[in-house]
Amino acid sequence: MAMKVFIVEDEMMAQKSLIRTLNQNFPDLTVVGTSTSVTGTVAWLMNPENHADIIFMDVELSDGECFEIFRKITVKAKVIMTTAYDSYAIKAFEAGSVDYLLKPIELSALKRAVARCRMSGGNIDVEALLKSIGSNGTNHKDYKERYIVRFNDRIVPLQTSNIAYIYSEEKNNWLVTFDEHRYIIDSSLDVISEELDPDRFFRISRSCIISMKAITSIIKQSGSRLKIIPEPKASFEMTVSRSRVDDFLVWLER
Repeated sequence: MAMKVFIVEDEMMAQKSLIRTLNQNFPDLTVVGTSTSVTGTVAWLMNPENHADIIFMDVELSDGECFEIFRKITVKAKVIMTTAYDSYAIKAFEAGSVDYLLKPIELSALKRAVARCRMSGGNIDVEALLKSIGSNGTNHKDYKERYIVRFNDRIVPLQTSNIAYIYSEEKNNWLVTFDEHRYIIDSSLDVISEELDPDRFFRISRSCIISMKAITSIIKQSGSRLKIIPEPKASFEMTVSRSRVDDFLVWLER
């Protein structure tokens, strides 16, 4: 039976890769739309002209976590979550007909998830999902979800999911977002490193904290040092301190 697919994924390479894999391996699945955000997903699902049988949904989106979608609207489609983090979300995704895929997505796991959707008669058990993740969608510790920064005469709320990296320079702490904005943040890096989810952020040196999603490549340097090439590009050479290299490599493999 032909099924319509909607993809919610804010990393464009991952989004395109999933579409390509679906087109190559599931001729009866048709991708009818995509979104990169909570807001865009809610708007698409609320449009009566749109319909999806299966939704592939990334956990971390450009404007927050996907759990907000279920609080804003009733999702009638079967949902397959995708995540790079084998943490608290995994058990929650097993509620009802929900399945999950760990990134990078393997074809065998994708086939399993699609097969479960074909066989499942029900939709996502929203109550079970929200109960599993808790009332605020956090893991065991309440990690910071947003920071309030100041830009000229404006006060700007920033979701932590939009933070690429934070660094110290010329006695200021700078926060850089994935859309390439830069803001001064008042908190110290010591405080910030305790507030951010360690599955998503790592303090590579005394002067820099980086998001896993911001790392595009890593270059080995002399003396066991590692140079990080981030996106967006940094105005300084971003290197991992020698004392943190081992922990950093373990963190990358989570």
